[in-house]
Amino acid sequence: MNNPKILIITHSQDNEGVNKVIDCIQAAGARAIRFNTDCYPLSLQLSTVYTNNQWTILFNDGTTVHNLQDVTGVWYRRSYNLGNGLKQVIQPEFLSPAVTEAKRTLFGMLEGLNCFHMERFSTYRRLDSKEEQLKVAVQNGLLIPDTCISNDPEQVKQFLQQQTGAVITKMQHSFAIYKGQEEQVVFTNEIQPDSFAELGSLQYCPMVFQQRIEKKLELRVTIVGEQCFAFAIDSQKNRNAQVDWRKEGDTLLHDWQPYELPAPLQQQLLSFMDSYNINYGAIDLILTPDDKYYFLEINAAGEYFWLDVLCDFNISKQIADVLMGKAKRR
Repeated sequence: MNNPKILIITHSQDNEGVNKVIDCIQAAGARAIRFNTDCYPLSLQLSTVYTNNQWTILFNDGTTVHNLQDVTGVWYRRSYNLGNGLKQVIQPEFLSPAVTEAKRTLFGMLEGLNCFHMERFSTYRRLDSKEEQLKVAVQNGLLIPDTCISNDPEQVKQFLQQQTGAVITKMQHSFAIYKGQEEQVVFTNEIQPDSFAELGSLQYCPMVFQQRIEKKLELRVTIVGEQCFAFAIDSQKNRNAQVDWRKEGDTLLHDWQPYELPAPLQQQLLSFMDSYNINYGAIDLILTPDDKYYFLEINAAGEYFWLDVLCDFNISKQIADVLMGKAKRR
C-alpha cells in the first residue's frame, strides 16, 4: 500500500502500547494521526463538508489540520471520556445533548470512512454481547462452561442445583462501584451457598452464572490479523487470583510466559475471528488439569501492552503492519 495514513482513535491517558504502534507506523515511512477522544470537542475540531460533489473531512488538533478523507486505515482502540471538560464551560442542561452530539458526530464520521477499520465502532458494539460470543465459540468447536444469564431467581436456582461443582458469577461488562471516594472494582467471584438467599435481588439486575472450570493454566491469546500471540499464567499459585487473576494483575505481571497453542485450537480461534470478520481480539481461555481448553470471552479492545514486552513488541509491530496492509488481514 502506497503512503499509508492511519487514524488512531484513543485518549490522552492511554498506555504506552499506542505510542509503540505509532513508532512502528512512522518507522515504516507512513503517517499516524492520533485523535484523543477526551479532548473532543473542547480542544479538537472535526468538520465534514460536502461541496462541488466532493467530500472533505478536516481534523484540527490545535497544531495541524489533517485531511481525513484519504486515510487508509483506522484503529479504533478507545473512546474514553469523550466530552471531558464540557461541564466546566456550558450550562448543566446542555451537557448531555452536547456530549451526545459529539459522540454522534465522531462515530458517524468514522462509520463513513471508506477504508480498512480495526474495528468499526458498530462492530465493537456487537461484540458487547457475551451471549453471542459463547454461541459463536461453540459453532467453531470451542468448549465453553455451562452458563446461565438471567434475572430470574428461580431459573438461576435451578441452574445452580444442576451443577455438581462450584459456580462463579460475573457481570457482562467491567465497572466499578464507588462508595464515597473508595473504588470497588467488580470482579468474577465464586458464589457461596449463603448467597442463595440473595438471589431475589436478581430481578433488578441480570448476572452471568457459570460452571467453575478447574485451572491448570490461564491463557491470554492476542490475535492480530492471522497471527496469534499466546501467553499463559499459573494463577492458582496466588490464592487471591484463583477465581479472577485480575485481582492480582500487578502482582502477577511478570509471571506470564509464552505459550504454544495446539494447531487445532489455533485454527478454531482463527475461525472464530473469521466468524466476526475482525482483525484484533484478546481471548481468555482456561486449560484444565486434564488438558482441555475452555473459551471464556473475547475482548475486542483488550489490553496487550504487558505481553508485548515479552515478545520484543511484536504485537505492536503486527498491529502496525495490519493497519498499513503489510500483513494479511480479514
